[in-house]
Amino acid sequence: MPEISFHLNGEPVECAVDDPTVTLLDWLRERRGLTGTKEGCNEGDCGACTVMVTDEGGARALNACILFLPQLHGKAVRTVEGIAGPDGRLHPVQAAMVAEHGSQCGFCTPGFIASMAVGHLNGRRDHDDVLAGNLCRCTGYAPIVRAAEAAAEVPVPDWIRDQAPEVGPSGDESCFIPESADALASWYADNPNGTLIAGATDVGLWVTKALRDLGPVAFLHRCHDLQAISEDSGTLRVGAGVTMAAFHAAIRDRLPSYAEMVRRYGSEQVRQAATIGGNIANGSPIGDNPPALIALGATLHLRQGSTRREMPIEDFFLKYGKQDRKPGEFVEAVSLRAEAPGLRCYKLSKRFDQDISAVCGCFNVTVAGGTVSEARIAFGGMAGIPKRASAAETALTGQPWSEATVRGAMDAMAEDFTPMSDMRASAAYRMEAAQNMALRYFHDLAGRDVDVLKVAS
Repeated sequence: MPEISFHLNGEPVECAVDDPTVTLLDWLRERRGLTGTKEGCNEGDCGACTVMVTDEGGARALNACILFLPQLHGKAVRTVEGIAGPDGRLHPVQAAMVAEHGSQCGFCTPGFIASMAVGHLNGRRDHDDVLAGNLCRCTGYAPIVRAAEAAAEVPVPDWIRDQAPEVGPSGDESCFIPESADALASWYADNPNGTLIAGATDVGLWVTKALRDLGPVAFLHRCHDLQAISEDSGTLRVGAGVTMAAFHAAIRDRLPSYAEMVRRYGSEQVRQAATIGGNIANGSPIGDNPPALIALGATLHLRQGSTRREMPIEDFFLKYGKQDRKPGEFVEAVSLRAEAPGLRCYKLSKRFDQDISAVCGCFNVTVAGGTVSEARIAFGGMAGIPKRASAAETALTGQPWSEATVRGAMDAMAEDFTPMSDMRASAAYRMEAAQNMALRYFHDLAGRDVDVLKVAS
């Protein structure tokens, strides 16, 4: 039974992990009596369970409902009970919420306070993004956002600046916390049926919703060598453990359309936990990263023990639920072009923020002398895997870049995809939406305004 160490509301905690898949939310409420952190959706959607988590990378807002206890080893946690000062003085965001009448029933308020306190500490002024993962059904967001704006002018109190504790290695064969990719590779070779847990934004639901027994587990948050981003000759190599928040920062100025899609990827809490490697490895047909990476011609790097191999990322996805990954093999990194002026990513979902895509289309067309010299187009939500639109690409390549050519490629998409109908969209809607994304792309490259948030008569 492994021992983990972390700080909780400023106090050191040493804890024996008898169940590696107990969530922080359950542990706080049931074993520590800290019931301020609320359970709402229990799947990382509503933000009622938000807590502040600090490590060497700084403070982040995370969902406690899908955060497993071993993921806290070497970190500092603050719940709503620890946001106020030791003398009872309110944190600036708490005082502002009172002054701006930002709470009615109060159920969502602890999560809002935690998110706002993290945003305040980090000097964030993009309050809509910071709070997009916190749902309120009765107060309305106007007074809450006014509270965040008012608190932003007040200095950060000293008591909220946590330092993560220094800890040594921890874990055993059934609950392993590797300190490096080498250690992970060795463990995974011996436990090929084990479950790798990075951010737990997907795996967490296997436990809270599907009630699955994960078997032996390895928590990857201390594999810092999997969390690096490097650049060489115009190519970014992104470690599998890089969070979507860190990835967004890395591509914001280089790949702005991709970055804007990432900004809508989950919530702030999800982006701060979810990793790019996890999103690829789970093989979801509606994951938003693979279409963009396929359109960029990205290369996937895999590791099994000391053996490494690489492949075009589109070759990794074989069929629904099956990827080209051997037992004991894991995603180590992905390499992609650092810049691609022709890349555009279009995410279509029922909610604009924090929702699963009905269709995600990514286009990367190169035009030379008025003729299409190369086309890479990929979609999520149109097949059982993230998939290239090969027939549409063929219809474009070598042809003049014109609306007529694009409309021909739109027709060719019927050869590429046979989408399904489900709760998010009908097959006919998906096909029409995907085809219209191609037309939108043509007008986008022509400099016309295609922002769906802007309405013009």
